[in-house]
Amino acid sequence: MAAFKDYYEVLGVARDASEKDVRRAFRAAAAKHHPDRNPDDPGAEERFKEINEAYTVLSDSEKRAIYDRYGREGPEPGGFAGGGYAGGGPVYTNVRPEDMAGFSDFFRSLFGGSAGDDAFGSMGGAPFGTPFGRAAAPRAPRAVEATLGVGLERAYTGGPVSVRIDGRGLEVTLPQGVRDGAKLRLRGQAPGGGDLVLIVRHEPHGRWRLHGDALHGRVDVPDHVAVLGGTVRVPALDGDVDLSVPAGTTAGRKLRLRGRGWPLPGGHRGDAVVEVRVVVPAAVNDEQRAAYARLRDLAGGD
Repeated sequence: MAAFKDYYEVLGVARDASEKDVRRAFRAAAAKHHPDRNPDDPGAEERFKEINEAYTVLSDSEKRAIYDRYGREGPEPGGFAGGGYAGGGPVYTNVRPEDMAGFSDFFRSLFGGSAGDDAFGSMGGAPFGTPFGRAAAPRAPRAVEATLGVGLERAYTGGPVSVRIDGRGLEVTLPQGVRDGAKLRLRGQAPGGGDLVLIVRHEPHGRWRLHGDALHGRVDVPDHVAVLGGTVRVPALDGDVDLSVPAGTTAGRKLRLRGRGWPLPGGHRGDAVVEVRVVVPAAVNDEQRAAYARLRDLAGGD
């Protein structure tokens, strides 16, 4: 019997977590444990696989319902005869079984395709591997879905990324400006010969987030520039850009960089919107201190 996996614990969410909570937790966990960000941690790749497996189940309402009902204790009274994880065979439902390479024996046992079974598993105690004692008819290879975590810069620029499927390395070319939730189909690359459908998930970025066609972020503006006006450099996703700051700019003001947002069809781009954070120097010399004291006096301060 394959060991039970607590997918809720893997993602760090409650059992009644909403779809939005699950998605948020997945993005945070995937970003933290991505093997590319933890090159010196030999366990990072395994944790990343486990996170991906948990999200595959909890983000799908049908799979999540099956997991909640059968995953730990097996079928409830009146359930499938001989079915259910605890009964030793995969659960037979109207949800097609997944045989995703790299997923655990627990996953395959629950959804069909446990270790040693064929792609559809077998009902415990049922002859010929079917619930009704009939030989299974040949079935066409089925598509398999998996999530693909992509950094915001890579999604912005597009280009090749490497993935590993069933021990094989594949190179996937991302279109420029690929959106969160976009599906990329790799013909015949799933285990069993079906199509592999990769669902793109944007990983969190330290400065920018995408909302519609606009990139939203923050920019630090020195106090004297905020008062007098001037120019500051903004590290955009495709390189630094100069931002003109009007005199008298206050903290929280939003300034727009036209045409520096998300790539759009036809070669156009959305805008980038930055929120101003006014910063003061951490340390000042005597001349600067005197200037600040003079400014205080002019303002009528104590």
